Amino acid sequence: MSTEHDQRWITTPITADLLRGALDLEHTEHGVLPHRLPARARAQCADPQLAMVEAQPSGVRLVFRTRATAVELDTLPTKRLYVGAPPRPDGMYDLLVDSVLSGQGVVTGGKVQVIDMSAGTTEVRPGPAGTLRFTGLPEREKDVEIWLPHNETTELVALRTDAPLTAVPDRGRRVWLHHGSSISHGSDAASPTAVWPAVAAALGGVELVNLGLGGSALLDPFTARAIRDTPADLISLKLGINVVNADLMRLRAFGPAVHGFLDTVREGHPTTPLLVVSPILCPIHEDTPGPTAMDLSSFDEGRLTFTAVGDPAERASGKLTLNVIRDELARIVAERAADDPHLHYLDGRALYGEADATELPLPDQLHPDAPTHRRIGERFAGLAFADSGAFAADGDRPEVR
Repeated sequence: MSTEHDQRWITTPITADLLRGALDLEHTEHGVLPHRLPARARAQCADPQLAMVEAQPSGVRLVFRTRATAVELDTLPTKRLYVGAPPRPDGMYDLLVDSVLSGQGVVTGGKVQVIDMSAGTTEVRPGPAGTLRFTGLPEREKDVEIWLPHNETTELVALRTDAPLTAVPDRGRRVWLHHGSSISHGSDAASPTAVWPAVAAALGGVELVNLGLGGSALLDPFTARAIRDTPADLISLKLGINVVNADLMRLRAFGPAVHGFLDTVREGHPTTPLLVVSPILCPIHEDTPGPTAMDLSSFDEGRLTFTAVGDPAERASGKLTLNVIRDELARIVAERAADDPHLHYLDGRALYGEADATELPLPDQLHPDAPTHRRIGERFAGLAFADSGAFAADGDRPEVR
């Protein structure tokens, strides 16, 4: 892709040492595609929802050190369009200079994934790559981060700067690996650094690996193995809401699945601080089981909302609600913590509860908006990274394998 004054640009290959937050890097015909699950995990599940969300680079960022005052990044995004719903805004890129948000931008064009919920069909329409450009950066040695859109699959085509760049060395910060649902993935956050785990990571002074997978925090064994095999100093698992959304299992299966997930994670991280977080408040599912369905009638009003279509009476036969799941998670963690002093539990309603729902209701009945993401991130940081919290700094990085 040509630019003005090509002679002043230095093109640097985009390699794994320039990326953080990705577990795999796929080479494509256009460039490289960051993945948040490794190839072995992806090969074990053909669910198109999982394929879409794990390739959306929530928490993934290019990180390098340079004196450059101008940076260009060519990307090929894949945008989503739901038939009958208003178009989604272009995915936002955040530029950080020495950890300070210093610019934002979007890339227009790209592929379009057209999703027809009523027909159950998906079509991908081709489109061109585009260029993200930042200028006026300070002319000094600095750490530069470009956070990729949390909700837009992004193939990285080319990286150009007007001065040489190098990979940033390990600064000794602890690595926090977080797994959760679309709420952790980012849902309706304003930008990639405004996703609640990114907010919490910045406040906690840690490096984030975000395995928030929209609609796909389903206690899958391959996800547990990916967490097991990823170096991390801190791990949190926000479990429950997607199991209800999908009406995936009953209480009899849920408890053993949680135990199995935790057992697998502990195989690779036997003494790493491990925080299990139950769902935040979601009024439609507190006492009503799934599945969750789109309220297609809201399309007529130019918006999208969700509804719970289960029957509360079915709790007696083992159907799961958020209150049932919280009780089960609290029980499991309490029992396991007797032999695992590094295992902790956090009730998600401490991050977003009844008072918050009155002040900042979930706009679509399911996902938090931008102000709520910031609140959840600040609350999590205040609880988990506090001196008495599960992730309190002790001056030493735990051994990771």
